[in-house]
Amino acid sequence: MDKMEEYVATIGMFDGVHRGHQFVLRQVIETARERGLKSMAITFDHSLRREQLLTTLDEKLALISRTGIEHTEVLQFTDALKQMTAREFMKQVLGEQLGVKVLLTGYDNRFGHNREEGFDDYVRYGQELGIEVLQLPAEGNVSSSLVRSLLNEGRVDEATQALGHPYQLTGHVEHGEHIGTQLGFPTANLVADERQQLVPAAGAYAVQVMLDGDTRLYAGMMNIGKRPTFEGHRTTLEVHVLHLDKDLYGQRVTVSFIQRLRDEQRFDSAEALKGQLQRDAQQVENLFKKKQD
Repeated sequence: MDKMEEYVATIGMFDGVHRGHQFVLRQVIETARERGLKSMAITFDHSLRREQLLTTLDEKLALISRTGIEHTEVLQFTDALKQMTAREFMKQVLGEQLGVKVLLTGYDNRFGHNREEGFDDYVRYGQELGIEVLQLPAEGNVSSSLVRSLLNEGRVDEATQALGHPYQLTGHVEHGEHIGTQLGFPTANLVADERQQLVPAAGAYAVQVMLDGDTRLYAGMMNIGKRPTFEGHRTTLEVHVLHLDKDLYGQRVTVSFIQRLRDEQRFDSAEALKGQLQRDAQQVENLFKKKQD
């Protein structure tokens, strides 16, 4: 029987994989290198979530991998897992199933049934089970809750700073009402792949757009809202890709939020809205031109 790989690991939801998460994962990588072990991030599927998501599971795994972590283990939040005490979890899952030899955690990071135990308990259990438990140093005040708050207020540039990367939504394009086409700004009506994922506050945004199978990044502008000028009642996500004459219906599209342009607003006429869209497009052009200079 092959010898099980041995790991330095940490546990968390890692929703958004923000700067705080990245710091933790770098500590895991560094400790693994020092100990001659492999590095691992242990996370959970989305059945555990009670709040809106910042990343789909695939996006989260890709972002974790980008940090240099060698292995990510996704645990299914089953009834059996829910009922485990912290000691049972450390013994059966961390030690016997995953080969964890060193666990990096913080005083406020809790796991196990009812999450009644804390860091000192984990250290004691680890000594019994042959798992070294180390405390992670605090790093800043970035949290997934902070990122959600920023996005709910439309402050996408500040969310980018907290995340260390632009916030993204991925989805497929469905047919809309073609109002944008009539105004000279055809839009792709985006339906997010992950229905639990947070949609930023209503308004107009400068975005970068990536199409499936296309490595180019396109400049675009996105409107989130109910289209009050046309008496809309349902929130829609509509993206106009600058200088792209192509039907995107049925395509999978990823939108990265770069900057908020303005609030959602009601215009007196379609012509007034068209004039604002022209100004929005020019603002997006200037923004991306400045980024390239």
